[in-house]
Amino acid sequence: MRAVVIGANGTVGRAAVEALQGHEVIAASRSGDPAVDATDPASVARLFATIGEVDAVVVALGSVAFRPLGELTREDYDAAFRSKVLSQVDIVRLGTPFVRDGGSFTLTSGVLAREPIATGAAASLVNGAIESFTLAAATELPRGIRINAVSPSVLEDAPAYHSSFPGFVPVSSYRVGQAFAKSVLGVQTGQVFAVD
Repeated sequence: MRAVVIGANGTVGRAAVEALQGHEVIAASRSGDPAVDATDPASVARLFATIGEVDAVVVALGSVAFRPLGELTREDYDAAFRSKVLSQVDIVRLGTPFVRDGGSFTLTSGVLAREPIATGAAASLVNGAIESFTLAAATELPRGIRINAVSPSVLEDAPAYHSSFPGFVPVSSYRVGQAFAKSVLGVQTGQVFAVD
């Protein structure tokens, strides 16, 4: 099985790469080789033209501003939407012709789609959008291509975020990686795999 992980240098992306060991994994990121800027559709198109056909595409990226609701600006929401939602949608849109019959996409959302925290409104918005897109796209992707989303809680490996998630039990990168493996190697489609 040949898979590309986009955002492979981040904590979540590394978990996905590790979980897919034993398969041919292309680790793409902004600073990697191959390099890709997922916020630039031309860069995404170049990536797929360069790597060719794959059986699976995993996307683990997106940055979002965390501020009190009254301080979030339209620009904050716009930047979050472009970074986390449109980038993943573009990868599906531009990558579909390169995914082999019966292949898959796995996107990344997050716990804030289902559990709020203070300062997390922009993150909740974009995570919810990814999950809704996943449900809808699963009904229309061609050639038996599947799509799921992995939705992790705060990670053990990201202690800088722990204080923002009071009462949340941090999850291991191993468990998050296994959710990616389930999506890539399993048979489900239109699912959101929550890792709590």
